[in-house]
Amino acid sequence: MVKSLMGLLLAAVLSAGMTGLPVGEAFAQASSPDQIVGVWQSEDGNLKLEMFDAGETYAARVLYGKLLVEADGKTFKKDTLNPDPSLRNRSLERAILVTNLKWDAADRRWEGGNFYSGATGQTHSAQATLVTGKLELRAYRGTTLLGRTMVLRRAQ
Repeated sequence: MVKSLMGLLLAAVLSAGMTGLPVGEAFAQASSPDQIVGVWQSEDGNLKLEMFDAGETYAARVLYGKLLVEADGKTFKKDTLNPDPSLRNRSLERAILVTNLKWDAADRRWEGGNFYSGATGQTHSAQATLVTGKLELRAYRGTTLLGRTMVLRRAQ
């Protein structure tokens, strides 16, 4: 009996993973696009973003990023890895890392966005889902299966 329950649970998790959706997708609770607005922090405290309404889309600027600051933990690094040479001298402080997230009412998530990693200089596709009060921000290349989900909670 335990094996069959474990098998069903594993099948459900694999099925969710194969769709490219976070496992918690069934618990998505966003009912309006503005629920994404506010300050969000990673569970490990290494990233803090301010999500904001950017007109017809939503975006996020970095407030803190462990990989984006110098050894002193306070001074933001320059955007030296940016593919655009004219931006390589700018500070990553308050840089906009997430752009173009659009609310999809049918799927109850924000889709079609971009995530720029100041730590690598690469831009990835992005989507975000609100699940049990936490924001799951997924950055991926090509398909949602090839990516990483950052779990963020509202900052106090």
